[in-house]
Amino acid sequence: MSTNNNKLTTSWGAPVGDNQNSMTAGSRGPTLLQDVHLLEKLAHFNRERVPERVVHAKGAGAHGYFEVTNDVTKYTKAKFLSKVGKKTPLFIRFSTVAGENGSADTVRDPRGFAVKFYTEDGNYDIVGNNTPVFFIRDAIKFPDFIHTQKRHPATHLKNPDAVWDFWSLSPESLHQVTILMSDRGIPATFRHMNGYGSHTFKWVNSDGDGVWIKYHFKTEQGVKNLAVDVATKLAGENPDYHTEDLYNAIEKGDFPAWKLYVQIMPLEDADTYRFDPFDVTKVWSQKDYPLMEVGRMVLNKNPENYFAEVEQATFSPGTLVPGVDVSPDKMLQGRLFAYHDAHRYRVGANHQLLPINRAKNEVNNYQRDGQMRFDNNGGGSVYYEPNSYEGPTESPEDKQAAYSVSGVADSVAYDHNDHYTQAGDLYRLLSAEEKTRLIQNIVAAMKPVTKEEIKLRQITHFYKADPEYGTRIAEGLGLPVPQLV
Repeated sequence: MSTNNNKLTTSWGAPVGDNQNSMTAGSRGPTLLQDVHLLEKLAHFNRERVPERVVHAKGAGAHGYFEVTNDVTKYTKAKFLSKVGKKTPLFIRFSTVAGENGSADTVRDPRGFAVKFYTEDGNYDIVGNNTPVFFIRDAIKFPDFIHTQKRHPATHLKNPDAVWDFWSLSPESLHQVTILMSDRGIPATFRHMNGYGSHTFKWVNSDGDGVWIKYHFKTEQGVKNLAVDVATKLAGENPDYHTEDLYNAIEKGDFPAWKLYVQIMPLEDADTYRFDPFDVTKVWSQKDYPLMEVGRMVLNKNPENYFAEVEQATFSPGTLVPGVDVSPDKMLQGRLFAYHDAHRYRVGANHQLLPINRAKNEVNNYQRDGQMRFDNNGGGSVYYEPNSYEGPTESPEDKQAAYSVSGVADSVAYDHNDHYTQAGDLYRLLSAEEKTRLIQNIVAAMKPVTKEEIKLRQITHFYKADPEYGTRIAEGLGLPVPQLV
């Protein structure tokens, strides 16, 4: 008789008598369908991988906390920011954007920077990147953009023609392309890069007064990047370099930290600022709207199980708390739907109930049923609203603040189409050595493009940002600067 008190069981809790030999008809088989442990084991194994994320497929995560270091109650009623010294637990996921789950960490790509704050008013997600801008500014273009970053449907290879064709036909991408092709395009580690909320959000205080804001996470480790040759070497020798670095740093007690700052813009400035403040391809000048410190984020605990905590973590810029509202940013407006919808497809309708995603405060609503519902599903409590049975009701004081809208319902672009000033300003800020590396990176990326028309069209954009910028790219590609510029 077994004295083992740590018995292996099936998924339904029954002890397993033999986990080394399947049940067969005699020693040579065949295998019997009645071996329910074997069937369950194989069936579960076939389903161990949820669909990988369409974007940000590969990533690493960590737990930590956020501590308020500056009084911002003048601007927002968000409870997790309500007093200096207040600490809020959080989880963060860093990622690459375009590559698959098995891709290398050190490729040239933006890095996702997604933070989930477990506040007493529910979860709050800041879902951004390590760059303050993005390639496009309207969500309707997002599926097409990501298609260009993925694989050709016939060759199943990355396709430089698609990448540069799309960018050259979408001049709003120029600012982000310049950042991506600069030294910042390959961070040294996840710890040595900044993070940005990228979009414009609105903070609202307890009196209902609002301001527009942008988030900036500044790394305390300093910004460091990888040279192209080092990154390429690491991609082959240690494709999980960034994942390993983050885990090891936390494991040995070298806890990475970031300071969180915001830029604050009065609501009325949005109508007169020289760039559209809701255009995610643009930044706000820090001379116009200086950074104001909010708090400090520290990562001090590694996940205990990668799948449960990192792979199943779900983030959305629509995961909001009272005191934080959205803006008319067209890219943000699309993400408010797309991110939650992606999680419902990828992880399940009840993804918010998983431990890594579940709010720390009590969740009260009338959502019921759905796949993988593993709490008590509301028990026998009232399941509709309004009702006469003292079920949870809305709290008007927590509504998002109103803002006026006007215009004709139509498919329209942003009013502002200066895609060149900020990209040119960025180019001119670079040192001579940084400019040279930027040019070299762009030339190397564009050389495989087979259509000269695409190259010339993109050179035009570089030239409009800065004549030297465009001329040096043209020379590197052995092409003339197009006459129209």
